[in-house]
Amino acid sequence: MKPTPRNSVTPGKEKGAAQAAPVSRSKASLLLLTLCAGFFFLVFVALGTWQVYRLQWKLDLIAKVDSRVHAAPVPAPARQAWPQVTAEGDEYRRVSLVGRYLYSKTTAVQASTDLGAGAWLMTPLQTAEGDLVLVNRGFVAISPVKLTDLALPDGQAAQTVQVSGLMRMSEQGGGFLRSNDAAQNRWYSRDVRAIAQARALPQEAVAPYFVDADKASAQANAAVAPDAQKPVGGLTVIAFHNSHLIYALTWYALALMAAGAGYWVIRDERRWRARIRASQSRTGQD
Repeated sequence: MKPTPRNSVTPGKEKGAAQAAPVSRSKASLLLLTLCAGFFFLVFVALGTWQVYRLQWKLDLIAKVDSRVHAAPVPAPARQAWPQVTAEGDEYRRVSLVGRYLYSKTTAVQASTDLGAGAWLMTPLQTAEGDLVLVNRGFVAISPVKLTDLALPDGQAAQTVQVSGLMRMSEQGGGFLRSNDAAQNRWYSRDVRAIAQARALPQEAVAPYFVDADKASAQANAAVAPDAQKPVGGLTVIAFHNSHLIYALTWYALALMAAGAGYWVIRDERRWRARIRASQSRTGQD
C-alpha cells in the first residue's frame, strides 16, 4: 500500500476543505444590520439634539431667575392678576407686601435647612384690599409636631408690616413619601390651597402663590411677632438640576457607537468577500 505524502491532501480531505470554505452574509441580513445601525444612529442623534435644546432652555431659565432674584422688589400681584401668575414667568420674583399678619392662622410646615430640622411658619398676610397672601415668615428649630396647637394672637388692624421676599409657587400634595394630613395638622409641603382650606380662609381671597420672606423682613418684623422663638428668614434655596450636557454627550456617544458598529459590519463583510474571491481564485489556478 502506497503511503500518502506528509504535506499532501487526500481527495476526501480536499473535498471537505472545499465544503468548509467561508461564505459571506446574505444581502438581506447585511441590509438589515445596516438599517438597524442607521436607525439607532438617527434616534441617538435626535435624543442628543433634544437634550441640547433642553440645556439651552435650562440655562435661559437660570439666567431669568438670577435676574429676578437680584432685581428690586415690585408689588406682589393683586387679585386681578392672579390668573396670569405662572411658575415660568413669576417664580423667585422679588416682591413686596404691606398688610397685617393673621398669626392665629399660622401653619407649621416641616423643613430641613442649613440650620437643621424644624418648621417653616406659614402665616396669612391680609392686605388693605382684603387679599390674603401666605407668607413663609421663616424657619424655627422646633418640630412641627410641637407647633400643632400653636395659638397666636392676630396683629392689630393698625399694626401693619412690610414684607419683601421671593414669590414661590404652591407645593401641592406633600413631601417625599409623605402626604399632607390636614385633619392631624401634619404638613410636609407648602400647599397654599390646602392650608387655606384647613385654616378656613376664603378661597377666592387667597393668592395662588406664597412669599418667602427675606432675612431683613423677618428681622424687622420679629419685634412685633408674638412667637416664642423668632423665625429666621432668607433661607430660600435656589438650585436647578442641570445634567442636560451629560445626557447630550451620552446620546451622541451612543450614536457614534451605532455608526461605528455599522461601519465595522460593512468593512468586515468587504474583507470577508475579498478573502473568498482570493480563495476561489487560488482554487481555480490549482
